[in-house]
Amino acid sequence: MAISANVSCSGTMGPLKVSKENPRYFTDPDGNIVYLTGSHTWSNFKDMGKTDPPRPFDYESYLDFLQKYNHNFIRLWTWELTKYSYNGTFTYADPFPWQRTGPKNALDGKPKFDLSKFNENYFERLRSRVIAAGKRNIYVSIMLFEGHGLHSSQAPWCWDGHPFNASNNVNGINGDPNGDGKGLETQTLQILEITRIQEAYVRKVIDTVNSLDNVLYEIVNESGEYSTEWQYHIINFIHEYEKSMQHPVGMTFQYSTEGMRGTNANLFNSPADWISPNPEGGYTDNPPPADGSKVILSDTDHLWGIGGNQAWVWKSFCRGLNPLFMDPYLEVKKDTQTEQKVTWTEYLSAELVLDPKWDPIRKSLGYTLSYAKRMNLAKVVPRGDLASTGYCLANPNVEYLVYLPDGGNATIDLSGASGNMNVEWFNPSKGVIESKEIITGGTKQSMKCPFNGDAVLYIKK
Repeated sequence: MAISANVSCSGTMGPLKVSKENPRYFTDPDGNIVYLTGSHTWSNFKDMGKTDPPRPFDYESYLDFLQKYNHNFIRLWTWELTKYSYNGTFTYADPFPWQRTGPKNALDGKPKFDLSKFNENYFERLRSRVIAAGKRNIYVSIMLFEGHGLHSSQAPWCWDGHPFNASNNVNGINGDPNGDGKGLETQTLQILEITRIQEAYVRKVIDTVNSLDNVLYEIVNESGEYSTEWQYHIINFIHEYEKSMQHPVGMTFQYSTEGMRGTNANLFNSPADWISPNPEGGYTDNPPPADGSKVILSDTDHLWGIGGNQAWVWKSFCRGLNPLFMDPYLEVKKDTQTEQKVTWTEYLSAELVLDPKWDPIRKSLGYTLSYAKRMNLAKVVPRGDLASTGYCLANPNVEYLVYLPDGGNATIDLSGASGNMNVEWFNPSKGVIESKEIITGGTKQSMKCPFNGDAVLYIKK
């Protein structure tokens, strides 16, 4: 029997709150636990690509893709640079929150930004995309700022493409007072004028989407440890500004070069409602059990960049985490690419393909959501001590979900259970339940997987 890839949500989506009963997860207004999992990709909000203007992103097809794999969460990406490069080839991004009015041109050859005038088209796109996702029962974390490009993309465009570069705005704003060509000061509290511009932008975002149920916020993607105080300030600013509806606010891995990388302790000590940690502590291979101090959205983006595997998904799920995948999604088919710059028309007509090698992760994310909807997540906790594999999500005497990374045999401690228990063996590589049986609880049970490869064992009273 196959696991359904299309399990619909019921009740009101939000706004979400951290569950008081099991704070490893969020809860909706009807009291239902909400387990979040899904794929996200860089251009799902701003159009990004190798041509200027970049190829328009087909958002509706992307939502179809998420539904196909039974995903219910995305990070809606932003990017702060108009153009940038990591490998010598430029990538362009559009649109931006502020109008490009001029007079005179910015360093990218387009009119300068007026940081006092919002680009209403940007915010209309934001609201419409959150609404469209909500119609598919998909939660959206709105990324407010982006930090990786500032410290890790290639000079000079790691700063020359930024609206807060003094050469790029008509407001006299200089986000690089020390002149090192990076502008990291923009993600600190050093420049009051910039903090006020950022606060005005955050207020505008909140005013745009505050009435929507399926909203979460993420302060910034992979800014360094230098941003800690600034991130805490913006988190508190959002919590204070939101009056009618409070939405969860997240803080993610502080990646940076040159010794400016933050620790997971900065995340756990933050006022954020949810966090995405870095690899320290074993989040890649042997995730530590969530203790409920924060809702943890464990993201391959912050563990590998692009990486992970099917086993990581199930290990994370069994440890009380909410796993996410940084998905390359659609790419231009290889035989249409050349080393020479292609025209806008050629790029638009190039065939886009989905790399199937990431399908095991995409599918297993959806499979865990199907099991999450069958289980009483308000009651289950990570109980690795109850399974010889160490991966077990359980409400003893009621239900147990066990992951066997290598298949084979596993010993399950059912001494706290009594009476008959329904057993099913799920094959995550095939997406099917291979076998079912009934056993009696009350003792430790040695159980053998009926097929080869990794396996999921689900036992329920």
